[in-house]
Amino acid sequence: MTYQQPEGYPQEPAYDPATTGSAPPPDYTGSDVPAADHREEERRKALDDVKHTRTRAAWVGLIIGVLVTLVLLIFILQNLDKQQVDLFFWSVNLPLGVSLLVAAILGAVITAIIGSLRMLQVRRAVKKARP
Repeated sequence: MTYQQPEGYPQEPAYDPATTGSAPPPDYTGSDVPAADHREEERRKALDDVKHTRTRAAWVGLIIGVLVTLVLLIFILQNLDKQQVDLFFWSVNLPLGVSLLVAAILGAVITAIIGSLRMLQVRRAVKKARP
């Protein structure tokens, strides 16, 4: 079984400056790969550089935010029954969906505050540990 190079690759032996004392041929690219393949590789590298950008992350975040907002809006519109909420000396009549949304937001705020305090504590400990 003999090896046959794929179509588009040069069939003659590549230029080797060690064995030949003459200058390289005018169409020599420095490798056995045709110039078109080099351009394709450069295009792929350029696309890989652009795949992960802040703008792309912002668009993904915006789309996810819009989808979450739509789901929350549907949830609130489906739960419009009035509910009385009592907390210590406050008493409020709110739709069930709104009251659950407010409770979820307050839970997220409390979690963010506690998490931020913990990060601050760890950051201070790391600064003290540095020489």
